[in-house]
Amino acid sequence: MRTLLCAVICLLLYTWETKAQNSPDCRTTIPVCADAPIMGFSDGSGDIDDFDPDVIRQTGCLEKGSIGEANIENNTSWFAFRALADGQIGFDIEALTTTAEWDFAVYGSEVGDDAVLDCVDISSGADPIRCNYEVNSTGFTGIGINPISGQNGQPPVDDVTEGNQNTYDTWMDVAEGEIYYILINNYNTNFDGDPEPFSLTFTNPPGSEDVNSILDCTFRDEFLGLDIIACEDDPDIVLSAQRSPAGAVINSVVWELDSEDDGTYETVLTGSGAPDYELTVSYPNSGRYRVTITTPFTVITDDILITYYTTPVLDATTPVEILDTNLSIDPDRNDIRFNVDGDGDYEYAINGGEFQDDAIFLNVPSGINTVIVNDKNGCGITEPIEFLVVGYNKFFTPNADGNNDTWNIEGIETLNNPVVFIFDRYGKLLKQLGVAGGWDGTFNGRPMPATDYWFRFEYEENDDAGLLVAKTRKTHFTLKR
Repeated sequence: MRTLLCAVICLLLYTWETKAQNSPDCRTTIPVCADAPIMGFSDGSGDIDDFDPDVIRQTGCLEKGSIGEANIENNTSWFAFRALADGQIGFDIEALTTTAEWDFAVYGSEVGDDAVLDCVDISSGADPIRCNYEVNSTGFTGIGINPISGQNGQPPVDDVTEGNQNTYDTWMDVAEGEIYYILINNYNTNFDGDPEPFSLTFTNPPGSEDVNSILDCTFRDEFLGLDIIACEDDPDIVLSAQRSPAGAVINSVVWELDSEDDGTYETVLTGSGAPDYELTVSYPNSGRYRVTITTPFTVITDDILITYYTTPVLDATTPVEILDTNLSIDPDRNDIRFNVDGDGDYEYAINGGEFQDDAIFLNVPSGINTVIVNDKNGCGITEPIEFLVVGYNKFFTPNADGNNDTWNIEGIETLNNPVVFIFDRYGKLLKQLGVAGGWDGTFNGRPMPATDYWFRFEYEENDDAGLLVAKTRKTHFTLKR
């Protein structure tokens, strides 16, 4: 573990430039490219918890510091860059005050990995591909070569329990078209909200392709940021026209909304500030937002898709739909479908099993079961919810172990006027059952042998026209000893 001597030191004088920028949340990541230095700063924890701080520390990337209640997200900045071509790059993070101590984590796809990474993946526990939390005594940290000491970057440590204690990592391979996220964190003050400045400069290995030809600078013009997936209980999202290449030199701003994302901007919106510098977006207003900025020299536009998802909740009217039941002759199984009230991207697991995307489950056991519904966008997961499947078990084991010792129709109490007749293979009536109790595998007090037994089940049910009709099912089950 590192140690860091903290002292009260006067801040160096620093002239803030119009390019100074910060976004403390991954969802409002600032696109940048190689036209550095990029002047940034950190000033607070933002609106969204991008990750569990205890989880990210297990990757050996970031530390909370010596203060127990410290939060890694209290002083962070998020940037993103897109590779224009395959190649190698690095970057320098320079502390512009003597009181700051900067760390970083880089998220993205490894070269050759076709998976598209986004902020939802990062929040769900995606591992960084590079990270650093060692004290940087020269005031510089990053990837490549320390410009002050000339130190070459060292390979990242594979054993996450040891942590990556390099001040500089080796050059990073990037792949054409991939987007990479950089989290920059001020270790020295990550337990408060005091802002401190830094600069970010992209670099390239000596003798290699210039970094300007590897990073895509058109990406910087997407100043509203990357498309955002948000949840219904998230804080409002603030879009800013002042992040455009025009900076603060703005004559007018027009905000528009295409709520269906079909290419038609049907609504003109009113922003805040003068002239409408910012637009606040809140749930449930999903859609594509476009801004048109007029300056004394040009017109600049950008758009961003914001999609809100809801916490998963089973439909109040028909939470579980019975598609087939083994009380029917064909098919002789219980098939169900879950109906969720919401528009999220959901996955389902029953009885502690694996999650699946399909809301339909086949051959579900009769009786009480449980389901968990998870929104894959990170908008929530339900507690286990019980549901009843009316049907019969294909076997029972009356061995007095307290498990499956009696047999009856599961959920029989929910049916109209049910009655069950149990027979041996010769047609002899052994037991008649109603709502209460079950058959214990005996006749006149004597245990019956392990074999198949037949039953006839009668009950009443409303048909599609609302008429009460009689239902009968005759089949068999097995007694096992």
